[in-house]
Amino acid sequence: MGKRNSCTKNGTLEREVDVRELYEVVFYRLTSGREPVREWLKQLDSVSRRKIGRDLYTLQLGWPVGMPLARKLEVGLWEQRSRIINGIARIMFTEKAGRLILLHGFIKKAQKTPASDLALARQRLFMFNQRRKS
Repeated sequence: MGKRNSCTKNGTLEREVDVRELYEVVFYRLTSGREPVREWLKQLDSVSRRKIGRDLYTLQLGWPVGMPLARKLEVGLWEQRSRIINGIARIMFTEKAGRLILLHGFIKKAQKTPASDLALARQRLFMFNQRRKS
């Protein structure tokens, strides 16, 4: 993060403003090369994709962000929450070195996060961390 001067149209100095670094969004990639979250997003309608994209952009600009947009699930694992036409979309992600790594996406239908979705996100997080070590 740094500071820069903001100028008016005629070039006069307005004030010093904070310039935030934009977090990079990275799709988790399986060893086969597939990107499950990207594939899931492509299956959604364009309105839902746009809404999720706007929410991801908000995360990029202001991370860390709290409720109602993002919630910590456990150490190193968060979920982005987006209200879309057919429910509430969730993208589970982690943050490493200025990057938001999207691990798993799904439409939540029940009050509680399904154990299978949470287990899949944990597994991908574990695999991501293992690849970084080697």
